[in-house]
Amino acid sequence: MKRYHLLLAVAATLIWTACDQVSIDEVIDHEPVITAFSPMTAPVGAEITVTGESLQNVTEAYIGSVRVEIASKVSNKLLTLRVVEGVTSGPVKLVSPAGSGLSSASFQCSFAVPSIKGALLQPSAALGDEILLSGEYLNSAKAVIFTAVGYEKGHEAQILTRSDKELIVIVPYVESADARITLRYFDGSKDLETARDNAPGISITRYVPTFNPYTFEKTAVGRSITLTGEYLNNVDRITVGDYEAQVFKSASELSFTVPAGEFPDGDSVVPLKAWYFDNNESLTLAESFTVFVPFVRFWQNIEMWCDGRVEENSFASFFCPENGKLYANEKWKTDLDPVAFKLFGTQFGSANQPKPGMISDEEYNSVLPYFFFSSVSGNVLQLNGPANSNGQIKNFFINAANPAGTTAHDNRVPGSNSSVTGTPIVCFRYLDPGNAVENELITKVINDQIEKINEELFPIDVENSKIAGISVTSLAGGIKSENFCDHQTKELVDDPGYKRDIVFLVAYYHNYGYNPDARAKNIKRLGLLHIKQIDWGVFNNKFASSKVLVDCYWQKYDYDYSKLN
Repeated sequence: MKRYHLLLAVAATLIWTACDQVSIDEVIDHEPVITAFSPMTAPVGAEITVTGESLQNVTEAYIGSVRVEIASKVSNKLLTLRVVEGVTSGPVKLVSPAGSGLSSASFQCSFAVPSIKGALLQPSAALGDEILLSGEYLNSAKAVIFTAVGYEKGHEAQILTRSDKELIVIVPYVESADARITLRYFDGSKDLETARDNAPGISITRYVPTFNPYTFEKTAVGRSITLTGEYLNNVDRITVGDYEAQVFKSASELSFTVPAGEFPDGDSVVPLKAWYFDNNESLTLAESFTVFVPFVRFWQNIEMWCDGRVEENSFASFFCPENGKLYANEKWKTDLDPVAFKLFGTQFGSANQPKPGMISDEEYNSVLPYFFFSSVSGNVLQLNGPANSNGQIKNFFINAANPAGTTAHDNRVPGSNSSVTGTPIVCFRYLDPGNAVENELITKVINDQIEKINEELFPIDVENSKIAGISVTSLAGGIKSENFCDHQTKELVDDPGYKRDIVFLVAYYHNYGYNPDARAKNIKRLGLLHIKQIDWGVFNNKFASSKVLVDCYWQKYDYDYSKLN
């Protein structure tokens, strides 16, 4: 069979004194022709040399019905093939776009038995090391098996490179320090394995992780534990009961965070284990490890940035006490409060009071509660609830400078210089250390003694506007720093490391729940916010590059007024 190609050759240089010359050449492609091949008998992995005609365009090769690898195309008259697993016998067939050619003779697979030369085997290796195996007919080895002495089940090694005389493999997991190496191969009808009794042996170094003594105490989910020891980088994972912990490790130190899993509130006693050697072995660190799930959410050392106006800050200003996440400014309209971005300030008639029918309960509850600090005039900061003011969110930025083609207004959080109100209704009550009742609560917050926020410990008296005996008639959606700390400067200057213990009672309301005349009514959840440090930073004549370090306690379940006595 013949196939014809028309090739158009266009002159690269134009000849201005005559017409362009265009020539048409006829090129004839032939189907491949096999003159001979050798050897006619060989094991899997061997190369076969094929001679003939029109071999340069061959795209596929077969021995019998099994497709084999084209190892190389030397010329139009010579190529080499590699015998693959599955080949038994049959003629050689070559395929090209012009057709196919078949050999007159048949190839016969010899199914050689591979072997390792024990005298050339290195005496020892560690788990995971690369080692060289020398021997005969190693291309026919389907697998390399390491079996620990005294064990019946072997472990297959990863083969990195192979030839007829050499294999490079990675030492797999084995259960003890001495192992035998065998080879799996195909004999033409089934898989066999070379005899284990006289197989070459190798000493395996097992770097077992060891931990220094440590006393495990009751630990809350989300808290970290750091252990020391040797070969800790070989630990694959730490499990706390049925749940895997996040692990950070080096050879001498390992830290893990107690996972949340699905542990119930309170104490759960579970085994604590370290797994190593590809999870084949484990070490019990503690038979009875007590996991504590607090009855309150607690988030520690959250760094909240004001506005977002300098390169050094992370442009992350909006904190959600429900999930403990600090949201980047640029995520406000997509991830944090898309409802507010969609309504764009049209949903509120006055602070914390939506217009009737503007926000459905479903929409309101789809947005997690959050709050933030902003810079305002008068050398102060302000703690804000999202629904308190339509003039705050637009003062937050997503870049320190304006990227090419944008303006400062483009880089505001709403994407323009627009008055936008956030969705959640969140209010604050500064706790006065000069008041005995309030100072008692402040002390518990500072000393990390808040274990629950519920109806029993924080009873709400709607009629008298009190929460846990504290009057909340002054609950407000925004509180300026002049009302909760004494940091006032005649001149605006950077003042990092301003340490104080300032505590707020936080109330998150149901949709349409805020009533300025009954501020203890319709509260959805309660929280306690602890300001520990303020790094005052000046930008554009305001403290717009300040950073506030906070801890936060947050109620886990919605407040149930029916549980009040």
